Amino acid sequence: MQDESTFRASLDRVEEGLAVLLLREDESVRFTLPRALLPQGAREGDILEVVIRRDVAATEEARRRVAERIERMRGKGRE
Repeated sequence: MQDESTFRASLDRVEEGLAVLLLREDESVRFTLPRALLPQGAREGDILEVVIRRDVAATEEARRRVAERIERMRGKGRE
């Protein structure tokens, strides 16, 4: 199983603090993200490499904490 996805997008424009990115393989696919998340110096027309990576360890830790909270809540209901 792959825990990472990498793709390229072009920075189409920035409006009201949001960057509009177009997927290079299919420019009909657009997505936005806060301008502050772009690399410093990025500007319209730049091609960006986007990497999305699953943080498996952090996910497992978060699930463990939620399970503990649920268990504590169930315990309080029995008192």
